[in-house]
Amino acid sequence: MFLERFVSIDPEKNYSYEELRKNFKIKIPENFNFSFDVVDKLAEEEPDRRAIIWCDDHGEEKIFTFGQLAKDVNRTANYLASFGLGKGDRVMMILRRRYEVYFFFLALHKLGAIVIPATNMLLAKDIIYRNNAAEVNMIVSFDDKVQDEIEASLNDSPTVKTLITVGKDRPRWHNFHKGYTAYSDVYNRRELSPGGKDTMLLYFTSGTSGYPKMVQHSFLYPLGHICTAKYWQRVVDGGLHLSIAESGWGKFVWGKLYGQFMCGSAVFTYDMESFVPGKVLSKMAQYGVTTFCAPPTVYRYLIRQDLSKYDLSALVNCSTAGEALNGEVYDQFLKQTGHKIYEGFGQTETTLTIGNFPGMEPKSGSMGKPAPGYDVDIVRPDGTPCDANEQGEIIIRLDAGRPCGLFSGYYRDVSLTAAAFDSGIYHTGDVAYHDEDGYFYFVGRNDDLIKTSGYRVSPFEVESSLQKHPAVLECAVTGVEDEKRGMAVKATVVLCKGYVADKTLQAELIDFVKHDTASYKAPRIIEFVDELPKTISGKIRRVEIRAKDKKAPLSAGND
Repeated sequence: MFLERFVSIDPEKNYSYEELRKNFKIKIPENFNFSFDVVDKLAEEEPDRRAIIWCDDHGEEKIFTFGQLAKDVNRTANYLASFGLGKGDRVMMILRRRYEVYFFFLALHKLGAIVIPATNMLLAKDIIYRNNAAEVNMIVSFDDKVQDEIEASLNDSPTVKTLITVGKDRPRWHNFHKGYTAYSDVYNRRELSPGGKDTMLLYFTSGTSGYPKMVQHSFLYPLGHICTAKYWQRVVDGGLHLSIAESGWGKFVWGKLYGQFMCGSAVFTYDMESFVPGKVLSKMAQYGVTTFCAPPTVYRYLIRQDLSKYDLSALVNCSTAGEALNGEVYDQFLKQTGHKIYEGFGQTETTLTIGNFPGMEPKSGSMGKPAPGYDVDIVRPDGTPCDANEQGEIIIRLDAGRPCGLFSGYYRDVSLTAAAFDSGIYHTGDVAYHDEDGYFYFVGRNDDLIKTSGYRVSPFEVESSLQKHPAVLECAVTGVEDEKRGMAVKATVVLCKGYVADKTLQAELIDFVKHDTASYKAPRIIEFVDELPKTISGKIRRVEIRAKDKKAPLSAGND
């Protein structure tokens, strides 16, 4: 098995969670570079092994073996080198779910240029900020709309010299498909090829407040995703994995590239123009997806479908991350499919940090336990470990060294990096608690917690309760200033079709939460809206709701 050259244990053996924690270690090759040490090796040893299945909404389909993929990557590397691109140069890629994203990712790894993934939802102002913060040299893109925004950014982006399109011809842009095929499909490793602790990847975080931070990862980062793919997503050697993620976000490399290839699974990429639950389910049935990962929002839509209409018999494991999973979604999906959803937790700064692993029985609402390779704890403000059921900050201890997958720091920001690693530990800024069995439960970001009448209320707990009501499609819980309570709990709610936003339903929802959880957690205010404010990665911007309420507060009830 290909994976055995990178891990200290037998990848085909079933281990208990405790055995995994004790014995799992990553064997780091000298000057590791994923493109040379994984993709090229697989192309050499198993050229006919399936690597990627890609399709879109227009009936186009492409299937790549590792032999084919390696040749296209090499042509792309030689093509990019013709522009003078090399080690340390910065390339922003805005390619949605196009298959060419694999060519560019892997070619840039060979050249040592820094990959900067970005979403096609960026506007000119967002692109200007990224171009100047990272001093971007080249931008690669696909669709006209974002290319208009890119062009609008250029007068204020002095470091951008080259534009490449993988779509239609466009003035000022080099056409990739008309250019790269003329180049050699051989690109041999040089004596001083990039790898190891060199910078490989730069992510702009989709923060819920303030400007995005630049998260810097080295060439060792892909090795951290062995655990992500093998022991959490539980991908199948020779199988087909689908993660719902576009290439602008960190979850793309969590679920569509690094760990899956090393563990022997092909990846399925559906270049959907918009998320339609029925279409996704049809594709999963058509292509025989074996393992599936998606954020909880996707599962919330899936459980509202008649899942019995789709042949999901090939499916063996389902997982989720990106936000907390509420128990109602877990229970409904299990009831309809027979599949448990294995929750996990991590950040752009990490690989999978906490998860539900083999040998563990998932608990509804729990993120699971610390991942092999990570020394995770929950601590009080003074740094001492929390007791069971006591809330505190999730931290990663670094006494035994940095785990593979933990970021190198915030790019060009020494003070922010120092704060994140204060006292020799990594501070996640996320609040959680663990139970007597060591299972972790997400509470929220530090700045999202609500202090009302002397109680600390987690927005997630209230949101999970509200999500059980059939009228609620989405909701966000925040605190608003209140003379009596200090803060009052408020729920901003998007309704499902067929429900009327009126005072009767407001009272019904408040009463529903009171009977579902502790009464002090029940919202005092319900506001109905058509949509919730979100970051461009889809995370709810509670900070925006709080700011709006500060300007025009809604009054709380008197009970």
